[in-house]
Amino acid sequence: MRSTPEPTENEPVKRVLLAAPRGYCAGVDRAVVTVEKALELYGPPVYVRKQIVHNKHVVTTLEKRGAIFVDETEQVPEGATVVFSAHGVAPVVHEEAQALSLKTIDATCPLVTKVHREAVRFANEDYDILLIGHEGHEEVIGTSGEAPEHITLVDGPEDVANVTVRDPEKVVWLSQTTLSVDETLETVRLLRERFPAMQDPPSDDICYATQNRQLAVKQMAADCDLMIVVGSRNSSNSVRLVEVALEHGARAGHLVDYAEEIDESWLDGVATVGVTSGASVPEVLVRGVLDFLGERGYADVRPVVAAEESLVFSLPNEIRRDLKAAGMSDKMTHDGSFAASGSLH
Repeated sequence: MRSTPEPTENEPVKRVLLAAPRGYCAGVDRAVVTVEKALELYGPPVYVRKQIVHNKHVVTTLEKRGAIFVDETEQVPEGATVVFSAHGVAPVVHEEAQALSLKTIDATCPLVTKVHREAVRFANEDYDILLIGHEGHEEVIGTSGEAPEHITLVDGPEDVANVTVRDPEKVVWLSQTTLSVDETLETVRLLRERFPAMQDPPSDDICYATQNRQLAVKQMAADCDLMIVVGSRNSSNSVRLVEVALEHGARAGHLVDYAEEIDESWLDGVATVGVTSGASVPEVLVRGVLDFLGERGYADVRPVVAAEESLVFSLPNEIRRDLKAAGMSDKMTHDGSFAASGSLH
């Protein structure tokens, strides 16, 4: 790291607190590499239903390489290859794909798949399932589609009063994986006041990466005059990081996709800038923000380490099989020519 120039009188000592962990989680990494590998193996075009992950840069980069993003299954030509996004899809989407004879690669994050399986299990046992999440989010739509007649969406603490169930003794809550931990706990507390017998999910539904990124922000927020979160506005976990920063003492917080979106007026009178990124953000975008700040005197970068992460998911079975048949690596790495083009991995 470059050293910070000596401040003049009345000028604050400038520094950056850099959150760790930040950026890609294992599920996002797996999904992005899945599309890259599919392009490498099958050649373009490869269709992707919805954004593979909620990040503008990732989507734009993959489009340039031959990925075609569509909103609905019916937009994919019959017999083509389609990748399902990391957020998961409802069973009806698999049925639509089968009707069009599509070659499907399911890049749903395994932690989202776990929530789907929980929903199916509790629906089979005739529970009312209270799904805590944001209305309209792709993950919520996918999970709800597993058992729509059993699932009621609870969109935050303010929605608890609207919930009705058939039998207060047979209720369980599940959640979207990318929520604010604190807000979810508050929602659960209020739900339990109404339904004391409500069961918890078998294991925590909010994913490890979401929790770790929020934990790092909590540890540094009170020391930050400004928190910059790198991430896209449709990324639930990125938006939550700004909210968590402000709730835990940051004087200001902003979400940006790129360094160029930083308004220099945000830095007026600012000594300490916190920097982190959402779970769908490649590290190159964080480096761009650090370079931007370094050029403006914030060259002293200090890591704030909240947790260590080592989890890696293997690629979806469908593409692993085809890669092996083609004599290509099915690991989370790239073969020569594609790697040289600059992977998002």
